[in-house]
Amino acid sequence: MLNRINQVLEHSFHTVMHSGQHYKIACEHTASKPKRVRPWTLNLGLVFLLCGIVMGCGERSNTVVSIALNPTKSNILYIATDEAVYKTRDSGQSWERFEGELKRTRVISLAIDPQLPANVFAGTNGDGAYKSPDGGRSWHQFNQGLQRGTISSIVNQIVFHPGDSQTLYAATTVGIFQSSDGGKTWEPRLSGMTEINFVVSLAIDPHRPEIMYAGTTGGVYRTKNSAENWVKVTEGMVAADAKMASMAMGVNSLAIDPKNPLIVYAGTTQGLFKSTNQGNNWTKVGDALGAGYVSEIQLDPSNPDTIYLATSQGVKKSLDGGETWSLKSSGLEATSIRSVKIDQKNPKTLYIGTNGGGLYRTEDGGETWTHLPLTAVRK
Repeated sequence: MLNRINQVLEHSFHTVMHSGQHYKIACEHTASKPKRVRPWTLNLGLVFLLCGIVMGCGERSNTVVSIALNPTKSNILYIATDEAVYKTRDSGQSWERFEGELKRTRVISLAIDPQLPANVFAGTNGDGAYKSPDGGRSWHQFNQGLQRGTISSIVNQIVFHPGDSQTLYAATTVGIFQSSDGGKTWEPRLSGMTEINFVVSLAIDPHRPEIMYAGTTGGVYRTKNSAENWVKVTEGMVAADAKMASMAMGVNSLAIDPKNPLIVYAGTTQGLFKSTNQGNNWTKVGDALGAGYVSEIQLDPSNPDTIYLATSQGVKKSLDGGETWSLKSSGLEATSIRSVKIDQKNPKTLYIGTNGGGLYRTEDGGETWTHLPLTAVRK
């Protein structure tokens, strides 16, 4: 298993040392800072390393773990780094840093209410979920029910029901949770997930929101009844003798074709997979992608055959639904990409967060990238 960790992390980490249930990782930074090495010791870090969740190297403020764009005003975006949460109102020219209640925790995921964008949710690394009702000025913990026993949830992703923003789902290390009251209370939705609790990613069919997909450390699950029951759908993705294994395949990101929701993409620790029948069967796509991890997927909403990937080897782009790929990393100092978000109104504009190299923006579909430093920060 240790060899598998090293394989997954070969582009981001210098070494992995095992001692009991702990894994010590020495981070290898960008070429411009080759001597900066910081050791980490993670209890049960295996789960998160395989899923690409803990991959932050470099200066803490230069590792961008999550990006969220305001759906109505794309000049407004939020980013979470290993250090803090930031907001810009001018597309990254200046930033506001949020502390307060968030100062005592580490945010690893962000989500914006599509109907009321002033409502922002933050998923944390062991402290459950927080909500801001005022665009980030204040934050309040929204955790009731978001745990199992005494175990607090690491919230890897929060998604909104496309037609009812009072309904949310959280992908956590202790399962899937649903809220029907805007995040005030949560209930587990684990029926059918018999061998897995570690949920990394979620995707909701925009046309039939009762259909959802969950990416886990054991592959993909699907529900057709709003998370009341889940079925494992890993044919072609996970080997037959590993289908019941809880660590068979780390699925970091899921994306559904907005024009043809039968098509689903899964970004994993072993490359990109595609299904054309709602996950019943999967095919690995893009031989040129190699075996590196895919940490996030974004589809062009106007032309979903155009796909962008955040990978351990840079930004990858396809114009033909994943058949062929090109590297789009011109201007990037860091090649290990943690997060990517597309501007839904201007799909040639994208933002990427790197492991140790900060935040970048492209306005030409990835041909060139501009670094957006966290300067002129207001606290």
